[in-house]
Amino acid sequence: MVSIKKKKMKKDSSHDPNAPPLTRIPIPELRDTEQLEKRRAKKEASKALKLDNDVLPSICLYTLLNAQQTTNETSAICAEISDDSTLLAVGFSDSFIRIWPLTPGKLCGLKPASELEHLDKETDDVILRIMMDMGDDLKILFGHSGPVYGLSFSPCRDMLLSCSEDTTIRLWSLLTWTNVVVFKGHCFPVWNVKFSPHGYYFASCSHDRTARLWATDNPNPLRYFTGHFADVDCVQFDPNSNYVATSSSDRSIRLWDCLNGQCVRLMTGHKDNVHVLAFENSGRFLASAGADKRILIWDLASGHLVADFAGIHTNSIYTLAFNRGPESIILASGGLDNRVILWNMKALMDDLDFQEMTPTSMPTIKSKSETYLLAKFPTKSTYMLLNHFTRRNLLLSIGAFHQASSSSSLSSASQ
Repeated sequence: MVSIKKKKMKKDSSHDPNAPPLTRIPIPELRDTEQLEKRRAKKEASKALKLDNDVLPSICLYTLLNAQQTTNETSAICAEISDDSTLLAVGFSDSFIRIWPLTPGKLCGLKPASELEHLDKETDDVILRIMMDMGDDLKILFGHSGPVYGLSFSPCRDMLLSCSEDTTIRLWSLLTWTNVVVFKGHCFPVWNVKFSPHGYYFASCSHDRTARLWATDNPNPLRYFTGHFADVDCVQFDPNSNYVATSSSDRSIRLWDCLNGQCVRLMTGHKDNVHVLAFENSGRFLASAGADKRILIWDLASGHLVADFAGIHTNSIYTLAFNRGPESIILASGGLDNRVILWNMKALMDDLDFQEMTPTSMPTIKSKSETYLLAKFPTKSTYMLLNHFTRRNLLLSIGAFHQASSSSSLSSASQ
């Protein structure tokens, strides 16, 4: 009877009557290219691997050589993979952004306007036909005057955001491979930038202790999120773009309402800087991790901590990723301890008592990390910059090899 009751409560929780409507935040009408990309994404998602405790994802590790964060002038600082998993962008300390294709094709530019006039715009493959036939294996974007700390692809991967120590945010066109907008407003280095899951909006955070909400067609911030007492290190949108989560060097996490700019949740529990945030697929739970080597899982409905995975990672954690799909089965984490670790989120959700999880009651915190540990995948000397699940639930990990004797190139190896 108890298990049946739990399942009923869990089912109801995904249809919370208090949840904001999907149309609460105004989103521009989708362009034809965006509608086409959504259809492609839905088709690929239907072929996704069904993950379970006994069916773990395959892992492909891309290793950046000669890019360690030491005295090297071209050390890798951040990495990002496009939503369709076809492009890898890496930000470096020399202010350059390097982009590689993760598929056999080349990186091509847009055809001249004279050729575009004669194309049939109604065909399904128009996205491919507007691009030039010849391309490159690597594109380098330059425009920043300081190290690049954050990157974010637009959902249909025709644009890229970057932020830098030079206090600016730049929007790049991946059709022409040029910088189209420079967003100025922060007065100190910008640590992170993220596109909304629906595109158009994006969020940034900075050493100036603020986070800001922007739109790609407006040079000025739409909202200021102020309240942290130290650097705001990370920003993340919830799946419906209603809220922005921020983490700070003050060891706190805040949840902000995009519509009115108000702080609606304040969560404390970390013992050191919080480096990374990730929303669970339904948007109800938030995972956070950082320099204290712990992963904390928060219930956003109540604002309470529900799980604390400690004692497994042995160094700072810099990346978290949930599997694709409507249900969160696996959480992948990685950082400076040279390994990827998989966690059993399905078991955690089954163990949670949803009746306990109210703003006025304190739930039991699940703190036995070994109970939810699925697997550990160590590398020799590669620390993790990014974990990313493809639409078919292949896990892509990006790391930097930290031995001075390595040569400068990009290599790929299956883990």
